[in-house]
Amino acid sequence: MSGELAEKLIYCRRELHTHPELSNQEFATTEKITRWLQEAGIRILPLGLTTGVVAEIGPATGPIIALRADIDALPIQEISGVPFSSHHDGVMHACGHDVHTSVMLGAALLLKEREATLPGTVRIFFQPAEENFNGACHLIEAGALANVSAVFGMHNAPELPVGTFATRSGAFYAHIDRFQITVTGKGAHAAKPEQGIDTIVTASQIVNALQTLPSRNFSSLESLVVSVTRIQGGNTWNVLPQTVELEGTVRTHNAKIRERVPDILNRVIGGVASAMGAEAELSWYPGPPAVVNTAYWAQFSQQVAAEAGYQVQEAELQMGGEDFSLYLQQVPGTFVSIGSASEYGLHHPRFNPSEQLIYPAAAYFARLADRALTTLISQPTALQAASVA
Repeated sequence: MSGELAEKLIYCRRELHTHPELSNQEFATTEKITRWLQEAGIRILPLGLTTGVVAEIGPATGPIIALRADIDALPIQEISGVPFSSHHDGVMHACGHDVHTSVMLGAALLLKEREATLPGTVRIFFQPAEENFNGACHLIEAGALANVSAVFGMHNAPELPVGTFATRSGAFYAHIDRFQITVTGKGAHAAKPEQGIDTIVTASQIVNALQTLPSRNFSSLESLVVSVTRIQGGNTWNVLPQTVELEGTVRTHNAKIRERVPDILNRVIGGVASAMGAEAELSWYPGPPAVVNTAYWAQFSQQVAAEAGYQVQEAELQMGGEDFSLYLQQVPGTFVSIGSASEYGLHHPRFNPSEQLIYPAAAYFARLADRALTTLISQPTALQAASVA
C-alpha cells in the first residue's frame, strides 16, 4: 500500500507542478485537491473560500489539530528541464508548494484509513496565497482555526538532504516588511547636471547609506537584513530623471527592532536627500510577523520525527518569511523544515526538489497528528501551561 500511495502522491505533485497557478488564482488547483479528497471520502468544510480547501478527518468529538499546506506558485519562468515542467508561461512552482500539498494530501489519505480510531479531529488546510502573505488571513477569517488546539506546517529545505528534519523553539522565520522610497529632484540634460538635482546619484547614496542600518544602528548580535531589490528611474540615456523609485525589504526576528526601523529609515533617507538638495518619501508596507514556534510542540515534533526515522537537527534562524506565523499568533504549534536536496534554491527557475521526501513526510504528519491528539487528551493541564510558555 505504501508503494501505491507514494506513486499516487508523486503523480499528484507532477499534475500540480505542470499546471501552477498564482496567489488567489488557484482555481484549477483547488478543484483538483477537492476532487482527490472527495474520491477518498474525506469531508470538505463549507467555508465559502474563493480558492483553497479545508478538509477534516476524524470523529466529531475530541480535540482538533490542524495541518497546513500552501498551494500557490510564483511568477517565474521555469527552466528546470524536468519532463513535467510548467505548461503556463511565466508561472512555476519554484518554492515547492506542489510538494507541500502532496505531502498533506498523503497525510489526509493515511489518516482517513484509520479515521475510526483517531482520538480527535485532524483539520487540513490547503491554503492559497502564501506568496502574497494573505492566504492565512483568508482562512482565519473564514473560521478555519475554530476550536483548533495546535497547528503544524512544513517547508521543504533544498539545502538539507532528504531524510533530514529541522525545527527550533521560539523565533524561526523572520518578520517581513516591504518599503518603497521615492526620490524627487529636478530633471535636466545629462550634459548639464548642474542645472538639475540628480536623483540617480541621490538614490545610489541612499542605497549605500541603508547598509548602515544593521551595522551602525543596532547591535551586531541581532538579526537584521535590509535589501534594496529594485531601482527604477529614467527612460533614456541623456536625461537626468525627475524621480527614482527604490524598493526593498527588511527582515528581523526582533519585534522591537521592527518597530524602530521605519523611523530610522526616514531619518537616513531624509538626511541623504537633503544633503543632495532632493526629497525622499518612504512608504512602508508591513508583512507577516515572525514565525515563533511553541517550545513544547517544537520539541514534540522533533521527538516524533526521530521516531519516524528522520535525522533530526536544530534548525538555524531563517530570514525568509511565512504567513504561517499568523496561525501561531492564534493557537500554539510549530513550523518545520524537511530536506528536499535541490541543487538550486527556493525561487530559482531551476529549483527541483527531490520527490523522495513526499511519502515519508506524509507518513510523518499522519503520525504527528495522531500523537498530538492523543497527547492533548492525556495531558490537557500540562499542555495548557505549555501553550503560553
